[in-house]
Amino acid sequence: MKLKILVTAGDGVGPEVTNEAVAVLQDVAAIAGHTLEFEEKRIGGVAIVADGTPLPADTIKAALDSDAVLLGAVGGNEFNSLPSDKRPEAGLLQIRSALGGFANLRPAFSFKELAANTPLRQEIVEGADILFVRELLGGLYFGKPREWDQAKGEAWNTMRYTKAEIVRVARVAFQLASKRRKKLTSVDKANILEVSRLWRATVNEVAAEFPEVEVEHQYVDAMSMHLMNRPRDFDVVLTENLFGDILTDEASVITGSMGMLPSATIGGKVNLYEPVHGSAPDIAGKGLANPVGAILSGALILRHTAGLEKEPAAIEAAVRKVLEQGYRTSDLVRGSKQGITVLSTKEMGAKVREAVKTLLK
Repeated sequence: MKLKILVTAGDGVGPEVTNEAVAVLQDVAAIAGHTLEFEEKRIGGVAIVADGTPLPADTIKAALDSDAVLLGAVGGNEFNSLPSDKRPEAGLLQIRSALGGFANLRPAFSFKELAANTPLRQEIVEGADILFVRELLGGLYFGKPREWDQAKGEAWNTMRYTKAEIVRVARVAFQLASKRRKKLTSVDKANILEVSRLWRATVNEVAAEFPEVEVEHQYVDAMSMHLMNRPRDFDVVLTENLFGDILTDEASVITGSMGMLPSATIGGKVNLYEPVHGSAPDIAGKGLANPVGAILSGALILRHTAGLEKEPAAIEAAVRKVLEQGYRTSDLVRGSKQGITVLSTKEMGAKVREAVKTLLK
């Protein structure tokens, strides 16, 4: 298997965590006999400084010429005063749009080894395994008109979806649910929003194509509560852009840290992979960042773009093995440190690589 991967490390802790993800992928490729080619390009704040734009044209070209894109994170406090279309986050929205990926897959699962890390009781989260399917190219983030009129002291955004946009992401969610526990929860706000009424009606239409999948609907406000008191009841959760962004961050509580969560954006010309966490400028360069979310995003590259299973499963098993051995980054330490060894970003990456080599050999 041969794969060309573009790495856009971005800002803050992005370069630190993507370095570890790339190192893991290189080791896996060497052991399994695959060829992975890596290219690096700028995005976000570093691109603004070097190129005057959050997404240079050569980054887009390189992305479209690749088989997959691995993104670190974008953003920095020094750019907060810029207009929305000039900020680092604009580069992220632009590359998502250019690549065309409309379905963002965000797994949220419990680690028994991190039970002390979550404020939820162990009996609530143990065994939780949720796959969020978030629509990524519509809703408030892309709808127009949108504007901030500073002179008038007004601002407005538009939440808009077409039936076709809902159908395509719903089919992805139902297909995934049919291969898992055959249950799909669609999240909306249909009691208030016309957009959500279209969403719910369309999901019900698509559901007829998948009679083996049980379907339920939840309002987003109720869902935010249910995630915290009965997360094991959910399998695949389908929702629109804004709701999905908020709910998946909330779901990081189940895992114990946002630094543990990967994501994959599929359905377009080229798939985009990134950890769920942000650029965390306050800890950038200090070796404190958790690389696991980026490493697991690399595993998703092997699963969803390369079509492999043994290798990504080995990476995921290696992460659990390292946690079982008591190794943690600082975000994974709560309460007593007895039996715990706190590692830097590079040290955690090295431990995962050691475990991967053992598992694959």
